[in-house]
Formats: sequence, structure tokens, C-alpha cells
Amino acid sequence: MTISRSTKPETRDRTIDALRAVAILGVVIGHWLVSAVVSDPARPAAWHGASPLAAFPALTPATWVLQTLGLFFFAGGFAAARSRREPATHSRREPATHSRREPATGSRRERAARNRPGLAARFARLARPVGLLAAVWLPAWLLLRVTGAPDSTLHVVRSLLVHPLWFLLVYLVLTVSAPLLRAAVGRYRLWPLAPAIALVAACDVARHFETAAWLHPAATVAGWAVPYLLGIALADGLLPQRAGRILALMGVAAGAGLVLLAGYPASAVGVPGDGWSNLDPPSLFALALAAAQIGVFLLVRDRLAGWLRRPAVGTPVAVLNRSAMTVYCWHQSALLLVTFGGLLAGPLPGLSDPPAGMWPLHRLLWLPVFAVTLVLLCAAFHRAERVRTWRRPPR
Repeated sequence: MTISRSTKPETRDRTIDALRAVAILGVVIGHWLVSAVVSDPARPAAWHGASPLAAFPALTPATWVLQTLGLFFFAGGFAAARSRREPATHSRREPATHSRREPATGSRRERAARNRPGLAARFARLARPVGLLAAVWLPAWLLLRVTGAPDSTLHVVRSLLVHPLWFLLVYLVLTVSAPLLRAAVGRYRLWPLAPAIALVAACDVARHFETAAWLHPAATVAGWAVPYLLGIALADGLLPQRAGRILALMGVAAGAGLVLLAGYPASAVGVPGDGWSNLDPPSLFALALAAAQIGVFLLVRDRLAGWLRRPAVGTPVAVLNRSAMTVYCWHQSALLLVTFGGLLAGPLPGLSDPPAGMWPLHRLLWLPVFAVTLVLLCAAFHRAERVRTWRRPPR
């Protein structure tokens, strides 16, 4: 039996792999369910986007389950902290390699030198799938343009492909900042959460006065830094299982209070007509939702570890983790390709019709078709995610 050069069985936490898989699936399925592409009956090639959540507000609770970006950043923080542990086999509670009495200048330089290949590999795992997506779709988009595709259709294609990628820039910023964030957690424990939450709260208040635009980039990074910091805290042994109950209860209570008492939108994603989105930038409601989801994970983590020992559970999780970025980058391409194919058959329920009536049920029936198309795309393009990591040998 061969083991992939990128896996480290002695240090890899399979529960975090499962959490990452759940996060990716939540985002993918959520996008497929809320991305309604509507074709003009008089001109089928003319598309416009629509939100099923605006027509079916009863579906709002589904967004609380499928908006899982907080879990993704939580898993990212855990992985970043673990990848910088030296040596990799140390216990999470062993402080020897992080002693403040070691020679400061030399040890920091050595750690920085050892971290560079890992950081470069993480950047490559993010950049290469995105670059391949651009290499395929940019010529296709230009071809649509020169062949006279309606502007509304071009806008839909561009929006579906580009908008899901915004989080990668935030993730890259947090990855580069991971050594500083981990040092902050190591020294101040969970207190670094406070300024990040305060900045998100300030942005929420400013949005009511329509003066928050300049705060959005900082609030976006600060908002997703909250679950990222919690992931680092878990890797450093600062989040025991009992913390899961606190996070889950506080997250649910805070989310309910923000919606019922403070007038926040109930949907975890943006809905036309809501005034503002809980996701752009992340609001306090988004942080409350992330806290609740992370709390549930901590509560079931031990049981989940047992399930993952079964090949029927562990193997799909491992496969999805090896292609996580490819799945994320190409999932909306699967929707677009199926929708383009549907033009040949005319208006199809749940695919190119307005979200009304039985549309949610019809869209569910299309999910297997999207999934098969995505599997084929991943089979074609997943090699871009394979990055060989080289580390400088110790002197």
C-alpha cells in the first residue's frame, strides 16, 4: 500500500478533514440551490439571475445549515497551526519547541525558513486551481461575447464564476498572518477574538448609517479571522469539548437575539430586498452562526472520530479533501454547463425557469446532474491541486 506524499498519518486530524468536507459540500449545495438562472421565454439565450429565497422565505432555515464558510475558516486555522508545529510529532500541550528562553533571533529565522515551503505550497494549492479555471473560462467568456451573447447572460456567467472566489483572498491573508495569529493565541489565549468581533460590530452599526463601505474589507478579514482564531485555539488545546456547549448555546442565543431584537436579516446569505447581507461583509449574525456550528462540531467530535475509522466514511472524506479546491472552483461551472445544455431542450423546470411554484423540488432533482458533471470536471482538472512540498533539511 502506498501513502500519498502530502499525508501525515501521525499528525493529521481526520475530524478536521470531515469538517472541511462538510464545509465544502455545504457551500456547493447551497450555491446550487440559491443560484437560479432564469431564461427569457422570448429569447432563451438571454439569462438573468434570481434568488429562490426571495420567493420562498420559508427556506431561510436551510441557509443556517448550508452557509458553512465559518467551518471552512475554522478548519483552515487548525491546519495552519498544526502545519507550523515543530517537530510535527510533539503533543499539543508540549511547550518545549515554543519556549521563550531559546535564542530568539536564530530560532525565529529558522522557523521562518522552515515555514516558507509550506506557505508556498498553500499558496500554490489556492492559486493553481483558480488559474486553471481562468485559463478555461476567460476564452470561453470572450467567445460568448464575440458571438453576440446578451449582456445579461455574460453578467450571469461572470457572477457565478467570480463571486464564489472572493473568500480565497481573505483565506490567503489569514494564511500569511497565521504565525502572528498563533503567537497572539499562544500569549493571550482567546482574547484576540475581542477586537475582531468589535470591528465587525462597528461595521454593522455603520451600515445602518450607510457609512460602512470603507470598513468592509477590514471587517471581512476580521469577521472570518474569528473562526480562524478558534481553529488555532483548538490546535493549541484551548477548546475542550465542554466549550462546544458554550459556543453552541451562545451562538444560537446571539443569532436569535440579533434577528428578533436588532432587526438583522434571518437569512445567512444575501437576499434581494433584505436591505443588507449577513455575508457581505460578515455580520455579527454570521459570527453567531459560525460559533453555533463550531460548537456542535466540538460536541460530536469524539463520536465523529469513531465513524471516520470506517472506510465507508473515511474514504470519501479523504477523497474530497484531496480535491477540495477543485470542487470549490468548478462547482458553479457544473451548474453553468448543465444550464447551457438545457438550452437545447427548451425551458426545463428547476433549471432555467423563474423560482416559483414547485421550483425548489424541481431544483433538488437537478442536484445529481450537477454532481455528476462536477465529478467529471474534477477528474479532468484535479491535478492542478497536487503540489509537491519541499522542506529544507535540518542543519
